[in-house]
Amino acid sequence: MTAIATAGALSLPISLRRTCKITSSKKFQGIKKGFRVYAVFGEESSLGSKKSQWGSLFDVEDPRSKVPQFKGKFLDVYQALEVARYDIQYCDWRARQDLLTIMVLHEKVVEVLNPLAREFKSIGTMKKELAELQGELAQAHKQVHISEARVSAALDKLAYMEELVNDKLLDDRTTTESNVASSSSTSTRSSDTVKKLPRKSLDVSGPVQPYHPRLKNFWYPVAFSTDLNDDTMIPIECFEEPWVLFRGKDGNPGCVQNTCAHRACPLHLGLVNEGRIQCPYHGWEYTTDGKCEKMPSTRLLNVKIRSVPCLEQEGMIWIWPGDDPPTATLPSLKPPSGFEIHAEIVMELPVEHGLLLDNLLDLAHAPFTHTSTFAKGWTVPSLVKFLTPASGLQGYWDPYPIDMEFRPPCMVLSTIGISKPGKLEGQSTKECTTHLHQLHVCIPSSRNKTRLLYRMSLDFAPVLKHIPFMHYLWRHFAEQVLNEDLRLVIGQQERMINGANIWNLPVGYDKLGVRYRLWRKALEQGIKQLPFSKPM
Repeated sequence: MTAIATAGALSLPISLRRTCKITSSKKFQGIKKGFRVYAVFGEESSLGSKKSQWGSLFDVEDPRSKVPQFKGKFLDVYQALEVARYDIQYCDWRARQDLLTIMVLHEKVVEVLNPLAREFKSIGTMKKELAELQGELAQAHKQVHISEARVSAALDKLAYMEELVNDKLLDDRTTTESNVASSSSTSTRSSDTVKKLPRKSLDVSGPVQPYHPRLKNFWYPVAFSTDLNDDTMIPIECFEEPWVLFRGKDGNPGCVQNTCAHRACPLHLGLVNEGRIQCPYHGWEYTTDGKCEKMPSTRLLNVKIRSVPCLEQEGMIWIWPGDDPPTATLPSLKPPSGFEIHAEIVMELPVEHGLLLDNLLDLAHAPFTHTSTFAKGWTVPSLVKFLTPASGLQGYWDPYPIDMEFRPPCMVLSTIGISKPGKLEGQSTKECTTHLHQLHVCIPSSRNKTRLLYRMSLDFAPVLKHIPFMHYLWRHFAEQVLNEDLRLVIGQQERMINGANIWNLPVGYDKLGVRYRLWRKALEQGIKQLPFSKPM
């Protein structure tokens, strides 16, 4: 009942009309003058002052006497939130009264059917009383259905209000930054000026376009250190180009073009010889910087293949595929303090990496999609929220104890508070004693393929690391979870290519995915100060 009371908080007293239009023709301009929200209060209780033995539970003060007087006025953000606070109190009170009505009526039915009472009443009198009570119960249950409809309408209004607030915050932020940019220079506005990126402008549809060069100017972790030995190679694709990783004479990793300069043979089919990668066709050998140092059966020529900057940090191999000079430092992806790594898994998935990131940044789908794996037994909350600062790409889920962050350009980090199966909701991560930390790295291999790096860490049960073949079990579980997602995301991709907009109607719990899309859109447009990030 508490869930119904809370969820229905914004149903009756506030009227937020989806069809209303902002006062100015310019998008969102009217928000500065206040939301077009009317505060309308007033509903008589169908229940008098009658109480029962449950009085202590239902003795809640009627909040309508304390309602702020905004009737008939346009409300700004703060006034609307104040009204919403009183609405929550009102809905809680209303729900208690409805429940009390049904409980009192059931008590009356019990009294009428009491064997002692039947001795003093005729059959006709009892029938009449039961018929009257049946009518009252029908009316009370009808009231419950009305409340359920109010809850549904309230959720829509709540999502709509959140959309307006988010758009206003984004609009105010971009306006402020634009004013700062214009005041700092009297020159013509350049392409670096922050542009408005309202959430409603998201259009991700049609065939996947070639990746923008600006997306390449980041450090990308492309392999785990444990997978790259002195005598092994790892072929990868990154931004539709073939590369191969191997270790040089000094043990440091290198990344070169996976195509021999002689006859375009794939180099990863060869072997590593004394820190050089040897082509299997004619034996030409290349160092980690791409220089050909050995050319059997012919005269040595000055030959070199492409290479990209390559570094090793915190158990991962990183490359810089862009044309800009690489930054001096690499972001840290190591687990939080107290966690130990238990599994590192690499998979190749037949979906575009942005679609996979959209999926990983969304937890609201779990009770519907992952019913056979980690979300088995989860209930479906009446409202799922992702709470995040005004400018940031991280936050936490409510009601799930999960902290999550998108870290540019393609990483998702999450810390999950573990409780009993089917009882994940209702706690924050800080309230849980054991945790699972996950890292997902989505490398854009091509326009329809993603190289996924998955790292799992735990802050409990260190003995699991020493159980033989445990990594096979972790991989099996990870594949199960991903397969539940893949059938949906592949279907999304097919419809997107045929013109469907996969971000046609974002709602409140899509916040982090929306921010990722706005960040990426701003990056591709060349905006210097990207949204939701700290000023440079």
